[in-house]
Amino acid sequence: MAKPADSYCLLSCLFVLFVSCTSAAKNDQDKQVYIVYMGALPARVDYMPMSHHTSILQEVTGASSIESRLVRNYKRSFNGFAAWLTESERQILAKMENVVSVFPSKILKLQTTASWDFVGLKKGKRAKRNPSIESDTIIGVIDSGVDPLSDSFSDKGFGPPPKKWKGVCQGTKHFSCNNKVIGARNYTPKTKGVPHSAIDNMGHGSHTASTAAGNAVNDVSFYGLANGTARGGVPGARIAVYKVCDIVLKGCNTDGILSAFDDAIGDNVDLITISVGDQNGLPFEVDTIAIGAFHAMAKGILTVNSAGNNGPDPSTVTSVAPWIFTVGASNTNRAFVTKVVLGDGKTVVGRSVNTFDLKGTKYPIVYGRSASSHCDAASAEFCSAGCLDRKLVSGKIVMCDSGRNVEEAKYMGAVASIVRSSAADTADVFSFPVSVLSGHAYDVVLSYMNSTKNPIAAVLKSETVFNQKAPVVASYSSRGPNPIVPDILKPDITAPGSEIIAAYSPTIPPSIADTRHLKYSILSGTSMSCPHVAGVAAYVKTFHPRWSPSMIQSAIMTTAWQMNASTWMPDEFAYGAGHVNPLAAIHPGLVYEANKADHIAFLCGLNYSGKNLRLISGENNSCTKAQSKSLPRNLNYPSMTAQVPAKKPFKVTFRRTVTNVGTSSTTYKAKVVGSKLNVEVIPNVFSFKSMREKKSFTVTVSGQGLGDEKPVVSSQLIWSDGVHFVRSPIVVYAAN
Repeated sequence: MAKPADSYCLLSCLFVLFVSCTSAAKNDQDKQVYIVYMGALPARVDYMPMSHHTSILQEVTGASSIESRLVRNYKRSFNGFAAWLTESERQILAKMENVVSVFPSKILKLQTTASWDFVGLKKGKRAKRNPSIESDTIIGVIDSGVDPLSDSFSDKGFGPPPKKWKGVCQGTKHFSCNNKVIGARNYTPKTKGVPHSAIDNMGHGSHTASTAAGNAVNDVSFYGLANGTARGGVPGARIAVYKVCDIVLKGCNTDGILSAFDDAIGDNVDLITISVGDQNGLPFEVDTIAIGAFHAMAKGILTVNSAGNNGPDPSTVTSVAPWIFTVGASNTNRAFVTKVVLGDGKTVVGRSVNTFDLKGTKYPIVYGRSASSHCDAASAEFCSAGCLDRKLVSGKIVMCDSGRNVEEAKYMGAVASIVRSSAADTADVFSFPVSVLSGHAYDVVLSYMNSTKNPIAAVLKSETVFNQKAPVVASYSSRGPNPIVPDILKPDITAPGSEIIAAYSPTIPPSIADTRHLKYSILSGTSMSCPHVAGVAAYVKTFHPRWSPSMIQSAIMTTAWQMNASTWMPDEFAYGAGHVNPLAAIHPGLVYEANKADHIAFLCGLNYSGKNLRLISGENNSCTKAQSKSLPRNLNYPSMTAQVPAKKPFKVTFRRTVTNVGTSSTTYKAKVVGSKLNVEVIPNVFSFKSMREKKSFTVTVSGQGLGDEKPVVSSQLIWSDGVHFVRSPIVVYAAN
């Protein structure tokens, strides 16, 4: 999910969008696209899903031909279809025996030269590789397509696709697959006047795909910034492209996302990365990513998903299912800074990716509020659209209290802009010279401007610094607590997401109102951190091909670097288990494993039963009494979280099982560190005699009431045999 400031639909496409939407409204009136989810595919060999879907739709609509109604079929990994329906037709379908759920299709939002070195996965022989298995690894990228001509996706040196591959290349016109990008499918709607292809027309898909598995490409930079080798975490792996996002859509359609999961599972990918999400966490039964990821998990495929870009507010995480690996975003030790030199000689340091050189020339400064004659003060301060007067702005540097409307200053003839941000912790690309300042630095400029008769300043080209504190969770990265399941910690992990350079689409400018075109660009967001973890997960899988999704997730979480308190939220709700550590993850020692049955028991504990349980599992499961009484916190998860009543003494117990994947004969001892809790581990010593041996234990946590002053307390449980250190966060917090 690239953060909201990086949503870049070209203005020229808005007219196309308006025409297409207006046309759809005229043709369909009260109809809209609904997803008709029918659960698992029947085991009967004579079952023909497309024929069944057609007959159901004909029965409900009364039409002999449903070609104009049927949008897509789900027929490879689970059962269902998407169709244009009226509300009354939706109600009829929802009551049919073979239909599990009917819900509307929605438009979801899209949520390096230095980053892989920063996490320890260095070039050459410094990081151990398993090249033959890496070459057989297939990463499914559900996003906005890729630029097939990019060097990041060249197949030079690659042999034919792995024999297990069952996919196709349906990239349509101008898109050719090769032995690197071995498959492509396009689920975006056709729009008159816009090429219909799996080619990336947003830049986002190329960026995420190359971050996860792009080739190593030398001498890459953004107009001289971030110079180095751009590469993915597993450059020897193959990529399968599933295009669900489009510049005309201004996002990603959920009926297409479910189709992409259906095909990716059927195509036999090894894992899925999807940097897409809703604005809010959704109940599982209407969350297409959760539904698709559940079926992927059941087939042994891990889904890695971005946490969202709505931080730093609490409970903003959008990827909440425990069978999804949810990734927050942090920084690296490299940063791009843009200095502002004032007329009195003072220099303030801001953030942006500014490659425009004004040669240090100082220009007059004007405040947005003073550059408007027809807007209220608040709108003018934010440089809102239509507020700035050209005669008051042209040839000057405009100060804006928000970066969301900075292009307005450029449209009105400003030579540069100085912007206020509550965070100013990430550098974004702009179409002209901009420096984003913290509140304090911005006030320094305002004070100078108000105390000087003719205030002037210069906005300099960006510089690269390597001494910033890292890793620190980015302000925009969405936080927990989990809004749907309070006793499951989300996000799970954090990874580099700020100021990442990777492949881009040369047909799309790197920012709004930009005229530049380039093959590699710098983006920030949990969209960028997600493929980093997908690359790490694929890296771990190359050493452990038979590990289940939960084993891979556990290995990455329990070996993560422990992080210090975040500036924006001082607890694990910002960073989960910590910062990803790829080299440690291939030797975790112990793992927490949870299979499909465990997740069904988890759903039973959430009062899913009968038909409701089928909403997620797609099978005719019924909950046993034991499953119905199971607590969500007892899912065999690598972290332990409990929400307790505020201001009351509490005592909660977690039940867990670990599997030995280290050495055949070893003894582990439990240790609780950083404790602000009373924690008892029983037993606290394990002796393993063989690989894959399992041991169970309980963790009981007690304490006095949590309130306004101390709403969250946490500790770390570490199992160690002297070689491995298997760390799990324990978090207890007060309900609001």
